Amino acid sequence: MDVDTRLLRYFIAVAEEGTLSRAAQRLFVSQPALTKQIKQLETQLGVRLFTRSRTGMTLTEPGRALAERVPGLLADWDQVLRETKSAASRAARLLRVGFLASAANEATPRIIAEFSRRRPGWRVDMRQATWSNPSAGLADGDIDVALLRLPFPDQDALRTAVLFTEPRWVALPEGHALAACDVIPFRDLWDEPFVAAPTETGWWRDQWLATDERGGHPVRIGAVTDQPDDWLSAIANGYGIALAPASAARFYAWPGVTYRPVSGVSPSQVGVAWRVADDSNPVVQDFVHCCLERPLPEVTTP
Repeated sequence: MDVDTRLLRYFIAVAEEGTLSRAAQRLFVSQPALTKQIKQLETQLGVRLFTRSRTGMTLTEPGRALAERVPGLLADWDQVLRETKSAASRAARLLRVGFLASAANEATPRIIAEFSRRRPGWRVDMRQATWSNPSAGLADGDIDVALLRLPFPDQDALRTAVLFTEPRWVALPEGHALAACDVIPFRDLWDEPFVAAPTETGWWRDQWLATDERGGHPVRIGAVTDQPDDWLSAIANGYGIALAPASAARFYAWPGVTYRPVSGVSPSQVGVAWRVADDSNPVVQDFVHCCLERPLPEVTTP
């Protein structure tokens, strides 16, 4: 019998978290989808893995036996995949760089040019990840190094270094009452409807709703989108506003959308990230050095 490793990852997340809701947040999936996957695994194995109750999910005896073996099995499989993909990249002289949104802004071309100078014959393959994948594939071994927004979930398991910091601004419809303000206090935006990422993006959604910086004030959601163009269109059509990096005014200009500085909300950081195992990988370290050796200016205005 062949079992999808994805089902095993879902299983161990539920086993470790003890509830479907916490496991779903950790996995960046919806709770109904997670429940369906656990039932699928139980059906394939022909055993009941959990006892469900109002307080959570308790492992059955077969479930405990599986939970003891799965982490080691997945770790071995992940290592095999990383080594295989890394070998393929080295053979092709290809460095896979994951990124979210605009990567390292205007610094990205300079970083790639410097890496090409250091590594003649090597090519950088830039791979954009979705908002629901905050490590841009680095944690899964799909890429070699990443340019990311910091912090992100499970960041402590990886190496990271900050490249630069930029303020968070707000994207507004041009006709919004606050669109003419030079600087908008974040508190003045608390009661506004926000255009949000889908709930399954977890950390990313909370980060750009600034849920931890509202003093417990609830968030109003005016629209939910999962693509930049849909996000901008929703703002332009007046369904809500949204926090964004200051650089979004340059990279995501859109008819009917204006950007304004916001006070009282923390800035956003962009960093480079790589796996601990690649501390001794000379190609990855060359890319990291290209990111860090020339100081990047603080980003304060678009």
